[in-house]
Amino acid sequence: MMERRTFVAQLAGLAAVGYTGRLGAELASVAGKPTPITIYKSSSCECCARWVDHVKASGFAPVVHDDEEMEALKDEMGVPKGVRSCHTGVVDKYLIEGHVPASDIRRLLKEKPKTAGLAVPGMPPRTYGMAPPGVEVGGYEVVAFQLDGVTRIFARH
Repeated sequence: MMERRTFVAQLAGLAAVGYTGRLGAELASVAGKPTPITIYKSSSCECCARWVDHVKASGFAPVVHDDEEMEALKDEMGVPKGVRSCHTGVVDKYLIEGHVPASDIRRLLKEKPKTAGLAVPGMPPRTYGMAPPGVEVGGYEVVAFQLDGVTRIFARH
């Protein structure tokens, strides 16, 4: 006969193994396992490299592809022209366009809304990657977008 303590420990282990649903990405981050994100950017873009550093420091594991034909790549991926910026990421099933804060990407992965992705259209000067050292980040919006170009405000910073 199994001791109660052993049974409860095994049951908890099975529950933990089976629990990968909605919060899987968040749990991986909490457990110290970085969340994978694929990023496409120009090799010469310094703000893109600084944004990659931002997401990496925030618990993501970026796989970076330098691509000088970014507009063609965005066309292939279906990124609407009205939300485009300098780099494009893919995390889980979502597109990430431009200087989206890592905290908003985490929220996206936690909430799993029905959207194609998040974007910070253009290149606002006080975003992660764009803001000079010592300048506070803020004064911009993050939008959730659909492939047909419809957007809604996701966050204000």
